[in-house]
Amino acid sequence: MSGSQSPAGVHRGRLRIVLTISSAILVAEVVVGFAANSLALLADAGHVFADVVGTALALIAILLAARPATRDRSFGFYRFEILAAVVNALLLFAIAAYVLVEAWRRLFAAPEVASGPMVVVAAGALIANGVSAWLLRAGQSESLNLRGAYLEVLNDAFGAAAVLAAGLVIRLTGFLQADAIASGLIGLLILPRSWRLLREAVDVLLEATPKNIDMTKVREHILEAPGVRDVHDLHAWTITSGMNVVSAHVIVDEGAKSADVLDALCRCLSTQFDIEHSTFQLETHDRQPVEDSVHP
Repeated sequence: MSGSQSPAGVHRGRLRIVLTISSAILVAEVVVGFAANSLALLADAGHVFADVVGTALALIAILLAARPATRDRSFGFYRFEILAAVVNALLLFAIAAYVLVEAWRRLFAAPEVASGPMVVVAAGALIANGVSAWLLRAGQSESLNLRGAYLEVLNDAFGAAAVLAAGLVIRLTGFLQADAIASGLIGLLILPRSWRLLREAVDVLLEATPKNIDMTKVREHILEAPGVRDVHDLHAWTITSGMNVVSAHVIVDEGAKSADVLDALCRCLSTQFDIEHSTFQLETHDRQPVEDSVHP
């Protein structure tokens, strides 16, 4: 497994481009946000800051995942990607909380906001986030961190649109509370995707059954393999995004050739469920009482 490349690693170059784009957006929104006294721009900057951190962590995770397995870490460093996703989600929750509290305060005491620079930067951020989302769309279905980065820049595009709308409203009508309203919308946009990212990462850490694997169908396919009589202690979990693992105790018919059974089982899981790493313990029927005593 150490010689293979994680799904996120395939798109490493695009992640680097997205990191560069997001960093440029972050600097522009922070500088103009303070200069224009726009909470909406600063809120979106906080959102983008989480993107920058998350993308940087994803790149670090890819580098660590490429390191070979060791005696102490037989699966290598693939799980670091999942830990990075947890850190990213927690950071997003903290930013959302701050933005929502500050937006509520400004709703009742709206300060002056320079809408001109606000509109220009928001329009540029909207275009840049659209480019980033396009770069990541191909890999977001293969990797949890890529999916997190994709969702972040996609939501940033909505955030930038909200800032742009608020800037236009302030410029055309003088309604200063539009800045606080846009900030609150951005804060609310952060929460659902943060929860989703955290939940998926925790599921991986808890070794939950991958959502794209139907264990009933896996069992059925194993039982249909030539020479297989029964299966028990069937488990499936995820090492890192796109890398699912299955293990099982398989009872084979007397006289069945172990090599043929293993070939059939591995071929079945690989072709039907896209599971390349599987471990099977082959047993004869007389082993069942022993297994039952160990795993009641």
